[in-house]
Amino acid sequence: MEKTIYNKVQKVVKGVLPLSLLTFLPLLNSCNDFLDLKPQNEVVLENFWKEKADAASVLTSCYESLESNDALNRMLVWGELRSDNMKAGASTPNDLSEILKESLLPSNPYCNWGKFYECINRCNTVCYYAPQLQKIDPNYTEAEMKANVAEATTLRALAYFYLIRTFRDVPYCTVPSIDDRQNYVLPATKFDVVLDTLITDLESIKGDAVRRYFVDESPSAWQNSCKITRWAVYALLADLYLWKGEWDNAIKYCDLVIDYKRQQYNDMLQLYGNVNNIDLIDSIPMILEKPVGMTTCGNAYNEIFGEGNSFESIFELSFKSPQSTKNDMVSKFFGNQREPQGNLSASDLLFKDVAQGSNTLFKKTDGRAYEGGELSGSRYTICKYVRTNVSYRTNPVPSTEKDLALSKTLRSESEAYANWIIYRLSDMLLIKAEALIERGQGDDFDKAFALIDIVNKRANDAVGGTRSSTLKKTDYIDSKAAMEDLLIAERQREFLFEGKRWYDLVRLARRDGKNTRLVNLVTRKYQENVNALKIKLADPNIIYFPYAKSELKVNPLLKQNPAFLTGEDTELTK
Repeated sequence: MEKTIYNKVQKVVKGVLPLSLLTFLPLLNSCNDFLDLKPQNEVVLENFWKEKADAASVLTSCYESLESNDALNRMLVWGELRSDNMKAGASTPNDLSEILKESLLPSNPYCNWGKFYECINRCNTVCYYAPQLQKIDPNYTEAEMKANVAEATTLRALAYFYLIRTFRDVPYCTVPSIDDRQNYVLPATKFDVVLDTLITDLESIKGDAVRRYFVDESPSAWQNSCKITRWAVYALLADLYLWKGEWDNAIKYCDLVIDYKRQQYNDMLQLYGNVNNIDLIDSIPMILEKPVGMTTCGNAYNEIFGEGNSFESIFELSFKSPQSTKNDMVSKFFGNQREPQGNLSASDLLFKDVAQGSNTLFKKTDGRAYEGGELSGSRYTICKYVRTNVSYRTNPVPSTEKDLALSKTLRSESEAYANWIIYRLSDMLLIKAEALIERGQGDDFDKAFALIDIVNKRANDAVGGTRSSTLKKTDYIDSKAAMEDLLIAERQREFLFEGKRWYDLVRLARRDGKNTRLVNLVTRKYQENVNALKIKLADPNIIYFPYAKSELKVNPLLKQNPAFLTGEDTELTK
């Protein structure tokens, strides 16, 4: 039965939902006989949207678009590659090398946004048809319909959020492709307009989203974080408000998620009596690197990145069995058991001489440095998501990397099931901290420092008084600039290789109104042509990707980012 429904969805989706809004019209010419029999909207209504299982099937296809390796590759490349976190690996393909060298061209395949618009179109279809379906299927309740629409609206907002952070202004549409008379050749909508619209959409559906799909003691409870819940909506809203600069709203939605995690923790204590692997760090329940009674660290990494769907997870794209889709992006870019060096490597500045105590980013007691990468030949390989588990001792404090006695297991190619995390508890703590710093009222700096310190303490295993914090409040709270630097550095430490660093720097540049801090941070990884790169990256337009050449050809209303105009592109945009 499920297979039949899935095949039916694929048949409809392939014909009715385009890979890109901008390439929809040419695709109409290749529709199969099934779709040529009647106008498309009649086909969909009469032959597919008949029962609530149809809505569930199309919703599943929305997730599948984002879980495709085409989308995952771009989440990583768009959000990380141009930052100071990454450099070339052992055999980096030319399309990635050109981005790393800031020689990005509209012909680069990573300028293609098709999978994100595929997700958007599928979400639009759910939002359009679900209310009609609810009227004809008595088993499809209004609450279920509204929850499905909330789910689709949030996934659509997430897809658009990736697009505007990458391209700035993008074609925006919430109408599904159900009628061949519709015009899908659209101009780009301004960044701020899209951002405001996404916030309005999420505010309108937040109360309809499911709180949780399974109770916490259920064996299936892990699935609560691999589908959109109300807490995922709140997390996305917090992030959107951060980009908009509405600090109070960003703080409000972070607090809602943080309070929920506190309640979850209290419920676990009531149910089990004690929880050895989670403890309060200054009132926030966090997964411990070294659980109570253990002598080794690595537990937080193992649960969050090795296993996935951890207590701290809010929303992540899941690749757990029995799902057949694999996350090949991790193997391709980072490495695996057979090929420990992927297409990309970590910048030397991240990990060089951490154990010797002379690294400027990580203290020698910070487990994130040892979990995130390691020296392999002349390069630092990326280990986050690659390892299924790690175990190491930090007592006594290591003087060299070998002193850690680090043991680890890497994923094999056949075990490419690493989840991809979109939001977790640390996001909420650091988004709130950033909003507090920018608001800067009363004791906001003290509150922001406390939140940053919680994240830092966990990583340095400073729990239960076993080690004091490695951060000194007096070094930071007297200056907004110092607090911002601390926040930026802590986000870099916490979210290494999670597709967030370049977006953090773009947000910083947008807030500053200039690229100076972005340029100074990014160019640290370069050894050659540094001055030329600084001049190039100073252009406020260049921090965004260009529109793909193929999109300019099919959409005359798109105007290329001026930082990437060539003679040929100028002709296309006239």
